[in-house]
Amino acid sequence: MIDRCYVYEPGFIDATSRAEILAWLETLHPLWEQRYSTKRPPPAGKQQRSLLRPVYWLGNWQFACLGYYEPPRRTKHVAVSAEPFPKVLAKLVTSIEKRVRSGFPPNVVPRRWHLNTCLVNFYGDRIQDGKEVDAARVGEHRDFEPGPVASLSIGERARFQFVRRGDFNAPPVRTQWLEDGSLQIFGGPRWKDDLLHRVQRVDDKQRLDLPPHIPGFRTRRVNFTFRYVPDEHVTPFAQLPAAAREDVRDYVAALASHSTFFAKELGRDRTAAARSPQPVD
Repeated sequence: MIDRCYVYEPGFIDATSRAEILAWLETLHPLWEQRYSTKRPPPAGKQQRSLLRPVYWLGNWQFACLGYYEPPRRTKHVAVSAEPFPKVLAKLVTSIEKRVRSGFPPNVVPRRWHLNTCLVNFYGDRIQDGKEVDAARVGEHRDFEPGPVASLSIGERARFQFVRRGDFNAPPVRTQWLEDGSLQIFGGPRWKDDLLHRVQRVDDKQRLDLPPHIPGFRTRRVNFTFRYVPDEHVTPFAQLPAAAREDVRDYVAALASHSTFFAKELGRDRTAAARSPQPVD
């Protein structure tokens, strides 16, 4: 029986596109974010920690310290405007969107759905005291963004699993090895809501070290996860509330040193601050 809400296609990324993606990755400077704000103490009972791996976002950036997009509970001021997709990814996304609209049931695709956010995850090994520590996994979770989710994989294959909520010791509902160059799309209540998903492991058979160069890290797989955040919920950096703006200012400044887009966003914020009335002594 064909499941119209799930697609897996090996070899979706052709050789030319793959080479263009790798060349673009060379230009990136990913962030290794802290889970909570560095400007104030962590929430009660929580300890500050860095994320398991470096990340980069396109379309809009969901900084960990602001909390990830999670409707209806959390929608405002968490998806911050970010760089547009490079041409090679934009072309692939157009093809994916057409496939979803023609193949998925209409009731699982929101009316204004389009893939406008991309999380670039770098899976590999942290280098600690000269030794490699595996950081190529993701625990059970769900994606809250509405509509189908698509992902592209480059590098070593990953063991991707869907599991039942609250019964993680039971056999996975589905296990899919995500191969180099593959496309995976899933949507609908079963795959998005009823089940959780995880990356259980990533192979290391080829001893890859994919771009970009990340100090203290060796990347053996890069995954691009595309989702939809309603456009009205995407906020430019300069329009964040003051506390949120300060929480992520250092990250935006780090990005601005290599990104024209973020340099402009930081400049707009400084211009707005200069125009604001100054307190009178």
